[in-house]
Amino acid sequence: MGPKKNIRTDVIITAKATGHELQYWNALLVGDEHTIISIIDDPKLRQIQCAIFDTSNIEEWKNYRFNYRGLRIWSLTYEQELTTPLHITAGRGYTECLKHLLMRGAEVDMAPGGKTALHEACENSTTECARLLLAYGGSANSVTEDGFMPLHLCTDPESLQCAKLLLQFGASVNGRSLEEDDTPLHLAARYGLPGHIDLYLRYGAAIERKNKEGQTPLNAACSQPQSASELEQYYEVCKLLVSAGADIHTCDQDRQTPLHMACKYANPSVVDLLLQNRANVNIMSYSGNAPMHNILKGVAYKLDHHPERIVRSLLNYGSIRVWPGALPKVLKYCCTSPKTIEVLLNTYDRLKITDSWTEAVPPEVFEEHSYFYESLFSLANTPRSLQHLARCKLRNLLEKKLRLVVSELGLPTFLQNYLLLDFRGYLH
Repeated sequence: MGPKKNIRTDVIITAKATGHELQYWNALLVGDEHTIISIIDDPKLRQIQCAIFDTSNIEEWKNYRFNYRGLRIWSLTYEQELTTPLHITAGRGYTECLKHLLMRGAEVDMAPGGKTALHEACENSTTECARLLLAYGGSANSVTEDGFMPLHLCTDPESLQCAKLLLQFGASVNGRSLEEDDTPLHLAARYGLPGHIDLYLRYGAAIERKNKEGQTPLNAACSQPQSASELEQYYEVCKLLVSAGADIHTCDQDRQTPLHMACKYANPSVVDLLLQNRANVNIMSYSGNAPMHNILKGVAYKLDHHPERIVRSLLNYGSIRVWPGALPKVLKYCCTSPKTIEVLLNTYDRLKITDSWTEAVPPEVFEEHSYFYESLFSLANTPRSLQHLARCKLRNLLEKKLRLVVSELGLPTFLQNYLLLDFRGYLH
C-alpha cells in the first residue's frame, strides 16, 4: 500500500492562484526563508503552509510573472503533478525553510503526488533535510505509489549519509520494491555504490535474495552497462559482495551467470575476480553463449575497457576456443583490437590463413596496426616457431589447471608470462 494521499481540496493551489499564493510559491522555489516566514506567520494565511500545488498545467503557470527560471528547473526535476512546500524545500535542500514549515505543523508524511518529502530528500541527497524530516517523525519505511521506500531512492554516491540516517531510524534494509522486487542492496549494486553496499551488508542485507528477473545483487552489479571510468567502482562492489559470500554461480532467468554479464559489459577486473573464485568458464546460457562468446561480440565497442585482458583470462582458465573455421569472422569483427586477435591465435599450433583473412581487415585498420598484421599474414607460408609449439603443447597438457600449475613450476617470470599469453604485439 502506498502512503495515504490526504488531499484537502480547500488548500489545492492551481495556476490561477494570485497574490500571496504565487509569492509563496516563488519563495519556496528559491528558498527565500524570510518571505516564507512572513507568509505562514500571517494568521490569515496560516493554512497555506499545508498547501498542495497542482502543476498539471505547467503552461498556465508560465503566464504568471514570478521566478519562471526557478519553475522551469523545478518542472524538469519533479514529475509529480501535485506537490507541497515540504517536498519542494526538502528536494532542493532548503533546510531552514523546511524547519520553519515543520515547526509550524506541516504534515511530515503528506504524499499527494505519491511520495513523501523524505523520498524527495533521499532522491536528491539532501542529507540535512532528511535528518530533519526523520527527527520530526517522518517514516523511514513509507512506500511510494511505485513501491519504493526512501532507502530505494538512495542511488547516488552523495546519498550515503541519507542511507545511514534511514537505517538508524529503522529503515528496512531488505525492503522490496513493488515492480522489480529489488532490495536496497540490488539497487546499490546496480548503481555501483560500494559505500552503500558495505553499509547494507553491515546491517544484515540479504546477499542471495533474487529480484523478479532472478538476479541476486551480484548478478545485478555485473549486468549493469559501465563506462570505462566506472569499471573500478563496480569491481569494488563485486569484491565486497564476493567477500561477503555471494554465490558466483547463481544464474538469472536466462541462465546467465555473473561471469557471462561481466564479459558482456567488459569489466576485466570483475572477470578476474570471478575466475579466481572458480567461476564456471564454459557454462552456456539459454541462448547458447559461453562467457567467451559474450566478450567477443563486444570487443569492437569496448576497446577502452581492454577486452583483450578478458579474452586472455578466459583462455588461461580453460575457456573453449573459437572453432578454426570461424576465425576469419572473428578477425573481421575484432580486428580493431589486435591484442585480442593475438591472444586468440596464440592458442593454436597452426593457422590456415587464406585470402578471407586479409579481406577481413579493412585497409585503414591494417595501416594503423601494420606491424601486427604483417606478422600475422606472413604466417600464411611459415610454420609457427618451435617456442610457440612448445607453449601450445604444454597449455594443452595442463588445460584448466594451467593457472594453478604455472606458478608452481618455478619458471622464470618471462616464461610464466609467455605461457599465460602475455602480449608482444606480433605473432611468431
